[in-house]
Amino acid sequence: MAAQQKGKFTVGDYLAQRLAEVGVRHHFVVPGDYNLILLDKLQAHPDLKEVGCANELNCSLAAEGYARANGVSACVVTYSVGALSAFNGTGSAYAENLPLILISGSPNTNDSAQYHILHHTLGHPDYTYQYEMAKKITCCAVSVPRAIDAPRLIDRALRAAILARKPCYIEIPTNLAGATCVRPGPISAVTDPITSDKNALEAAATCASEYLDGKLKPVILVGPKLGRAGAEKELLQFAEAMGCAVALQPAAKGMFPEDHKQFVGIFWGQVSSDAADSMVHWADAMICVGTIFNDYSTVGWTAVPDIPLMSIDMDHVTFPGAHFSRVRMGEFLSHLATQVTFNETTMIEYKRLKPDPPHVHTAAREDALTRKEISRQVQELLTDKTSLFVDTGDSWFNGIQLKLPPGAKFEIEMQWGHIGWSIPAAFGYALRHPDRHTIVLIGDGSFQVTAQEVSQMVRYKVPITILLINNRGYTIEVEIHDGSYNKIKNWDYAMLVQAFNSTDGRAKGLLANTAGELTDAIKTASEHKEGPTLIECTIDQDDCSKELITWGHYVAAANARPPRNMSVQE
Repeated sequence: MAAQQKGKFTVGDYLAQRLAEVGVRHHFVVPGDYNLILLDKLQAHPDLKEVGCANELNCSLAAEGYARANGVSACVVTYSVGALSAFNGTGSAYAENLPLILISGSPNTNDSAQYHILHHTLGHPDYTYQYEMAKKITCCAVSVPRAIDAPRLIDRALRAAILARKPCYIEIPTNLAGATCVRPGPISAVTDPITSDKNALEAAATCASEYLDGKLKPVILVGPKLGRAGAEKELLQFAEAMGCAVALQPAAKGMFPEDHKQFVGIFWGQVSSDAADSMVHWADAMICVGTIFNDYSTVGWTAVPDIPLMSIDMDHVTFPGAHFSRVRMGEFLSHLATQVTFNETTMIEYKRLKPDPPHVHTAAREDALTRKEISRQVQELLTDKTSLFVDTGDSWFNGIQLKLPPGAKFEIEMQWGHIGWSIPAAFGYALRHPDRHTIVLIGDGSFQVTAQEVSQMVRYKVPITILLINNRGYTIEVEIHDGSYNKIKNWDYAMLVQAFNSTDGRAKGLLANTAGELTDAIKTASEHKEGPTLIECTIDQDDCSKELITWGHYVAAANARPPRNMSVQE
């Protein structure tokens, strides 16, 4: 900040300083003429590193992945043609409870008043439409009308995003990015957390402990909001105080140790693992911590627990007959842990139901590659330094079946469900965690949506391992509703990665048709540190998990429900 201290301090400098102070170290950008001055200001900050992306969709998804690793992220795009594309990844961040800061340059403040028709716009002089749209997909949207308003509006948006764990939107006109601005005050005004109301916390914990004392077979069900609230340690404390079974929703995999004696598997209705469904349906009390019940997580609404639920959300607690606001998840779990009675009834029952470890067949080197053999070899790759990304499709189900060793991380985008999400998201994540080995499981159809971002992995020499399952189509859509539209044009994926290298890249593209070729390719990938390695794994088009088939049938049935309470016209 030395140069900024000596010279004029601007709106762009203010934003840069605040981004650095909230913990952003990499900001993801696609340049356009409405944001170029702002990009110059962000570049000048010594604690920020600019990361260029191939397009705005990938830029927003890279920022979404960075937010998973860092807790907060920033995506900087130009007006309209840029931001409307970036709204997709912003929607993902909203659905997945991630504080992504979407920043857009916008037209000169004089143009609207002079009724100018500008490029990159809808062709009329009302330039408020992007701001109005952003309000629908963020927890706070601000448009800076004057330099004097910038500090107040920027701070408001950042604080809202950090507290709500949701994205915010900041719009800065191109002629204001370099306008003179006051310097920021203490960052604590933005970042200081909201704590639980003491009285509400005490009352909620007392009421909850009394409620649980009357239950014989309680089970804890963990959802993805647990991780967004940063309450994993408090959950472990509470679970061990309870002594009962702990099941996870699929999007919460990795948020509770899978080697813990109280872990009973992934609850996903008919496609659950480790008899988790039996435990959930046997329970007489369900303690839901950060859960999300949607059509995907409930297998087309067929796996909604039919017993009273005690729901612990990020900032409130609800259970039969009571609701308590301004009760933070971590504080509540920690407090409740001191008041509950140890009850291991469900664990005694689980010991009777726990399935034997499955027999894992090891294919011969010359055997044609299969989905099961890919999973077997990926399982051997997982360590305490692994971060595994699974993309929408059969990769979900294959990833859920893997056993995570202590320390391994698991990333999935189940609420938004954007195919191709994992490529840019893993790129953003890996920039923040270069000490971890990031692995991506993705299908060929998903890869085609965001393939360009592999070129940025090449550019920044990020050693991500991509296992691309090539079965020539949208398999997840086939299992929900088949049609010719689920067939896609095949690519030479391994060669495509080589094309991204041009003259200075070091990415590797490998092809595996057999079990032995996959073994060799994984060895090559593990030794390659100068860029990404993509392994194209070719399997039969009909080789998919039984869990995907079962899940697809139920989701299809849910999608096909006829309208209710509507008269039919002849």
